[in-house]
Amino acid sequence: MSLNYFERVTPISGIRVIASGHSIRDFNRLLKTYGFGRWKKLKGIAVIRLLESGEIFKAELHWYEAHGIGKKEIKIKRILE
Repeated sequence: MSLNYFERVTPISGIRVIASGHSIRDFNRLLKTYGFGRWKKLKGIAVIRLLESGEIFKAELHWYEAHGIGKKEIKIKRILE
């Protein structure tokens, strides 16, 4: 599966922090890959469209984010509908 296999149809809502700083399992990899920042792992809900099939779903998304660096590695955690 390619890196960009879906697109968001709606903005992400219900955003919650689920880990921050050294509590993030991949913290050292994030520092090496993207640089220093206040890293947080977040989750939220959005309507997405799968690019290959065009199907539309409501899904829970997880991603990493740091101030000045932005959202990285957005992935579908589970389909809600």
